[in-house]
Amino acid sequence: MTGPHIPDRILTQNIVTGAWLATALPVIEPEYGDELCGPGSFTGRLSPRLYSSNPNVVDPGNTFLFVESAGQLQWGGIVWDIRASGSDYAIEAASWSSYLQHRYDLDDEHGGRGPYTYADRCQVIRNIWAYAQSAADGDLGVTVDATTSTSTIGTPADPYQSNWWETPCLGDQIDDLVSGDSTPDYTCSTAWNTAKTGVVKRIRLGWPRLGARRTDLSFASGVNIIDEPEDALTGDDYAQVVVAAGAGEGRSRLRQTSAVRNGRLRMEYVLDLPDVNGIDILRARADRERTWRQTTVRGSVDQITVRDTPSAPFGSYQVGDDVMVRVNNPWTSYAGWCRITGWTRKPQAQGGPQTVLSLKPADSYQYGGV
Repeated sequence: MTGPHIPDRILTQNIVTGAWLATALPVIEPEYGDELCGPGSFTGRLSPRLYSSNPNVVDPGNTFLFVESAGQLQWGGIVWDIRASGSDYAIEAASWSSYLQHRYDLDDEHGGRGPYTYADRCQVIRNIWAYAQSAADGDLGVTVDATTSTSTIGTPADPYQSNWWETPCLGDQIDDLVSGDSTPDYTCSTAWNTAKTGVVKRIRLGWPRLGARRTDLSFASGVNIIDEPEDALTGDDYAQVVVAAGAGEGRSRLRQTSAVRNGRLRMEYVLDLPDVNGIDILRARADRERTWRQTTVRGSVDQITVRDTPSAPFGSYQVGDDVMVRVNNPWTSYAGWCRITGWTRKPQAQGGPQTVLSLKPADSYQYGGV
C-alpha cells in the first residue's frame, strides 16, 4: 500500500477576474482525467442546496475548476455544464483545448500569422493559441510547448489558409493538425507554479510523439489490475495488406504496398503519410503497420482499472506512455506493451481510489528510426 489516502480537493476560480470562488468544493463522486490529442474531462455532482445558495462558485463558461491531490494539481479545466439530475446537480468540465471549440478565426489567417507554406504543425498550433488569447477577455493564460517537428503543412501550390469568411473553428483546426499518422501529439496539463501562488496551464506538445516506454512500471492481474478486462476479438483493425501513401499528388504520389497471403479474407488499410518523401521509409512504415495489424484480430486489452500501488503509483505515468500490461484470467492470457491514450481518476470509488486507463497496442509505433 502507498499509505493513507488524502482526499482530493476541488477548487474553482473566476476566469476573467482570477478571484477564487471555492477552495474545497464538496463534489460527490468526481471523475477526471486527461486524453491524448483531446481536452480530457471532469464530471461530478453537487447538492442542490449548495448550488442554489451560491451558484457563482461554478458559473458555466466562466469558471476554472481544478483538482488537487496530495498538494499537487492533477487536473484543470473549464466548467461547461451544470444541470439538475435526479436529486443533485450534475457538473461537467473539460480542459484547456475545449475552449477553442468556442472560438473562431474572425480576423483572417490567425490575425495575419498565415497563410502557411511548409509550416511546422507545432508552430501553427502555437499561432492558433496566440491568436485566440490575444483577444480581449480571451486569455486563459495557457502556454504551449516550444516543441518543433518535421511534420509540415501547406505547399507553394496549396498553402494552408484560415479564411475569415469560412468562419473556421479554432478547435477543429487543432484537431486537423494532430489527426494524421505523422503529426504531433498534444495533451493538456495543469500544475501549481513553484511558489504555489498561481496555476500553470499548459499544452504539452510531443514529436514524434508524447510519452516514453516505461520499463519501471507495470500493470498486472493480482497486483494492481482490479477488474477483468474483456477478451475482445475484433476484425475492424485487421489487415494483411497495407498501402503507405507518401508525398506527391495524383499519379505522381509515392506509394509502397506491404502484403501477404495467410489463408484469411483479404483486408486492406491505407496509411496516409503525405510528408514522407523516401521510398525506403514508406516501405518500412508499411511493413511495420502490416505486422501490427496482422496481430490485432486476437483481442488486445483496451481498458483496465487499476489501484494506486508502489508498482505504478498514481501520477507516475502520463498520457502517451507505453506500459507493460499482463492480464491472466479464466478466459485470456495477455502480455504486451500498451500505450496510455487516456486516464480517468475515481478518488471516491468503492473500495478506494482507482484509475481507469484507456489503452491501445504500442507496437504500432517504434521509438526513433523511421
